[in-house]
Amino acid sequence: MKIAVCDDDKAAREHIVSLIKEQIPNAEIMTFATGEEMLKLRSSFDISFLDVEMREMSGMDIANHIRQEEQGRIKSIIIFVTGYEKYMNRAFDVSAFHYLLKPIDEEKFRNVFGCALKELSVAQEQTKRYILVRSSGVQQKVYIKDIYYIESANKKVIIHTRTGILDSYGKMDELEQMTGSSFYRCHRCYLVNMEKIVSYNANTIEVVNGDKLILARKKYNDFIKRYMKYAKDGGVVNV
Repeated sequence: MKIAVCDDDKAAREHIVSLIKEQIPNAEIMTFATGEEMLKLRSSFDISFLDVEMREMSGMDIANHIRQEEQGRIKSIIIFVTGYEKYMNRAFDVSAFHYLLKPIDEEKFRNVFGCALKELSVAQEQTKRYILVRSSGVQQKVYIKDIYYIESANKKVIIHTRTGILDSYGKMDELEQMTGSSFYRCHRCYLVNMEKIVSYNANTIEVVNGDKLILARKKYNDFIKRYMKYAKDGGVVNV
């Protein structure tokens, strides 16, 4: 696990590092006094603590750069640490995990960091899981993390993934069992990976590749409950 702490206040950086080490004594932590210094390294981090308002490049600018680099991949965790509440709404634009105000409440930090570790663990475990499907006469391994959604049509299942589309024979009920709790059967014809959802309303769910799936009206309330539970349990949220 790699953690970045970027803040132009040395005392703030040291305080955050000490709080991290309380929970993970052997964490690999890198500290930066400027955003330029952090981005110049061209390294990726599992968790980044970013001060929103710094003298040169702001934490929001750094976060935007991180998200651009992560397009098509699982998002890392960004936690803003700042003395200003006015930027809180903008944190949602870069899918920030949380927003901590200075001076840091240490108990609040422990709770937020603990939740971030839990989400990271779920995301890392997701990268190892896969299903086996037969497509064009060949048995293929499809990683759960690469699936956007699964569609049923004419006794076939169509698996929409990051690398393309696979046609196979199968039953949606069986695939629902195979993919597990991070997928939701939003309609009899659609099984969506909740990690890939970017927006939803009472009728539609949109996933990261821009496709829009039908959300059965009678399932809307259940979907909200399931999605909130998924998020609370540490699932990756892109909404």
